[in-house]
Amino acid sequence: MHKDWILTQEAFDALLAWLDPVRDAAGKKYEDIRRGLIKVFTCRGCGEPEDLADETINRVSNKLKQIADDFSGDPTRYFYGVANKVHLEYLRRRPVPRLPPQPEPSDDLEREFDCLEQCVQKLSSEHRNLVVQYYHEDKRAKIDHRRNLADQLGIGLNALRIRACRIRTLLQTCVQNCVSELTS
Repeated sequence: MHKDWILTQEAFDALLAWLDPVRDAAGKKYEDIRRGLIKVFTCRGCGEPEDLADETINRVSNKLKQIADDFSGDPTRYFYGVANKVHLEYLRRRPVPRLPPQPEPSDDLEREFDCLEQCVQKLSSEHRNLVVQYYHEDKRAKIDHRRNLADQLGIGLNALRIRACRIRTLLQTCVQNCVSELTS
């Protein structure tokens, strides 16, 4: 972050005057903007959302003399534009995480898979079909597929989720029991 420019009282007063001529209203807008910026950075998974929000505000304040006269519209939008650039810089500064080495399939994993296959076979054909269909597809196709599946069954999406969750819980319990029987 560029912490070489600090928000002075004079710059802060100019920023508030730009946000709204009425000081109290400007203060409220400032607080709303800062809170919104923190929320944006938090939702984007940033580890230091308050610092990034302050950096955004500092950058806008630093540019204020250049933009104040010609800028029209809601100043909040300008803050969010600057926040996007601050976020991109934040992403570039982060170290790239290294993936751990992939282990060879263990006997435990194979045992769990065998147990899962056995437990799926123990389900009723209706439950087996539902759980297989529910976990079919990826990303956007998954959403559309689940919507279609709910329509075919004549139930809502939430009811479908609940059914799938109950079946998954049954499978997890069955697999845990099967694995513990095999290892004891």
